[in-house]
Amino acid sequence: MTPDTGLIPFAYGLPKAELHLHLEGTLEPELKFELAARNGIELAEKTVDDVRATYDFTDLTSFLQVYYPAMRVLQTADDFHDLAWAYLQKAASQGVVHTEMFFDPQAHTSRGVPFEHVIGGYRRAVVRAEAELGVSAELILCFLRDFSAEHAMSTLMEALPYKHWIIGVGLDSDERGNPPSKFADVFARARAEGFLLTMHCDIDQPGSIGHIREVLTDIQVDRIDHGTNIVEDPELVALVAERGLGLTCCPVSNSFVTEKMKSDEIVSLMRQGVKVTVNSDDPAYFGGYVGDNYVALAEHAALQSAELVQLAINSFDASWLTPARRDAYIARVREYAAAHGVVRAE
Repeated sequence: MTPDTGLIPFAYGLPKAELHLHLEGTLEPELKFELAARNGIELAEKTVDDVRATYDFTDLTSFLQVYYPAMRVLQTADDFHDLAWAYLQKAASQGVVHTEMFFDPQAHTSRGVPFEHVIGGYRRAVVRAEAELGVSAELILCFLRDFSAEHAMSTLMEALPYKHWIIGVGLDSDERGNPPSKFADVFARARAEGFLLTMHCDIDQPGSIGHIREVLTDIQVDRIDHGTNIVEDPELVALVAERGLGLTCCPVSNSFVTEKMKSDEIVSLMRQGVKVTVNSDDPAYFGGYVGDNYVALAEHAALQSAELVQLAINSFDASWLTPARRDAYIARVREYAAAHGVVRAE
């Protein structure tokens, strides 16, 4: 069932936070060519269509095989600034007023790019977004789970001089054979240093329920990325709801590995009181920014405007904003809903 045409502009204009966004996953083909030319890098692909033809993903592994090689065009602080700035402008055009963005420093330092180039470029875009777009933004440093725990710990140590620029740490990349427990000591140290914690529990991975249980009971994260397989264990669903933890769901990217975007599961969790949120993940590769994801989920699950409002409220409730700023943004959502004749969501 497709939503009425009025619902689509409503979804894009709805004030929202984006909490699951990989900055490296916003590298659009046009910018890839621009950065390659800037840095004297010859690409195998000659046109934008050639680049997009490589986006033939059937699972997480096939995606990562395209994702990481593309990053070689990112070399300087200006490159990282330009990447983040392009995303922030696009996000603002789709209703994002606050975003908490992942970045993968190991994907760059492991090929010789200095950490300070990565964080410095991204930070400059964060400051610029507040000043020029009115968008607040935070950075979340993600460790690559298919690297060693020792490499993750050394990356954490490298990040400490910049921790006033980094709100939290996460865990991403290939989950197979890389359970959350592998990084327990790294995350314990990160918490001791004052970082908030999140971890990817990707959809339909081997041992997914066990991994979700680990992040909840052993690592004790502050949020879970993806995590939709939690529907398979009612006790874990109840635990997440009781703790008020957010799940950062990504419908469009889910559609590359499952037929229905996990839309039934996402909506079921929302209706059980879990703070599910809608996000874009790696939008340059999966073909949809956050507003596009709201619309896609509405189409597949026949959502009404009030339910989109609830998802937007969840996005702020699950964020790492201060309570005062969170409440101010939620008030903006309610004002927007009221102005469009939508029954106030509670």
